[in-house]
Amino acid sequence: MADLATLPTRRDEAWRYSDLEAVASVWPLPAPELIEVAAGESVARVIVQDAPATGTAIRAYRVVLHAGATATFHVLNTGGKLGRVEIDVTCHDGAHFELGAAMLGTGDQTLEIVTTLNHIEPNATSNQIVRSVLGGRATGSYLGKVAVARDAQKTDASQSVKAMLLDRTATANAKPELEIYADDVKCAHGATVGELDKTALFYLQSRGLPPAEAKTLLLRAFVGSVFDGIADADEREAVEAAAQAALERML
Repeated sequence: MADLATLPTRRDEAWRYSDLEAVASVWPLPAPELIEVAAGESVARVIVQDAPATGTAIRAYRVVLHAGATATFHVLNTGGKLGRVEIDVTCHDGAHFELGAAMLGTGDQTLEIVTTLNHIEPNATSNQIVRSVLGGRATGSYLGKVAVARDAQKTDASQSVKAMLLDRTATANAKPELEIYADDVKCAHGATVGELDKTALFYLQSRGLPPAEAKTLLLRAFVGSVFDGIADADEREAVEAAAQAALERML
């Protein structure tokens, strides 16, 4: 039985929008997977979270990037009653972190991506792009904190978060957060929530595409760019196919 004293609550910002009943079913959580990248080295990870519809999947990663190191993460979050991916990154001098992620949910799903970027030394950069497509009564949440330490001058960090709602009953939460103690930095974030472009949808249907196919085509264009940076062609095609299948199920 879960120790209720240690479970997160709605007061915990990182768990504010989560399905806490589902969290309790898998508590306590294992320690995050540690990925430590040596100076000047690089690592690439592709994470596909496609747990069964009634399952709970919480994956956590702790990434340490030493001087000049690079990490590129691509995340497809589609499965489970609750599907959550957490990534905590520490950037040393001149390191770079890149994230391209998509959340595709419907029904009563709760999908979450939670990131923390700790820029602790100068000249490090990070770029995060997150796209969500949500239907039914699904909830999709991105919580992304960028913390820039006092000595981390010349930091360049950006976050771009966009969500597409297929139904008015779906919910998208976006909480990009900046905590900056250095004075020579470049940090930017943006978040938007919208619906399918009816004009574009009408145009495709007028050219003979069935409604579901037209919607899928527009949604593929919306989320597809986040996977362009996957270097391995076979891996990229597999992720794109999984995203395509998820979108078709939603429609």
